[in-house]
Amino acid sequence: MKRILAIDYGDVRVGLAVSDVLHLTAQGIDNLVINNSDKKFINGIKKIVEEYDVDTIVIGYPKNMDGTLSDKAKKIDGLVPKLEELVGLVEKWDERLTTVSAYKLMRQLNISQKNKNIYADKMAATYILEGYLEKIAKK
Repeated sequence: MKRILAIDYGDVRVGLAVSDVLHLTAQGIDNLVINNSDKKFINGIKKIVEEYDVDTIVIGYPKNMDGTLSDKAKKIDGLVPKLEELVGLVEKWDERLTTVSAYKLMRQLNISQKNKNIYADKMAATYILEGYLEKIAKK
């Protein structure tokens, strides 16, 4: 089996997490710093896909709380076809409250504000992947 990559997309930083080959666990990996560059984003993801032998991408899909699409969700809609060129399957995952959950956990762990910015995206990607792994385990 190949791994699954989860993406928490941000304009500046992109949080990433990968599964193990058995699809049981999620592990956060380094963030990509893209600074609003689609080219940096796609090139960075391509390297991760090759390095970790990924065949599925789950990308956080930030809907508004009322279920409507946010501007970032619309941006992700434009990126999905480029990601599909890299792997066999790309799934959008409703990520509402994943970043909120990440910040809540960091507060509980007394992680400094400086470090919160480093870890929040990676943790949010891990939450996205954990949710997805739970879904596929139930099938």
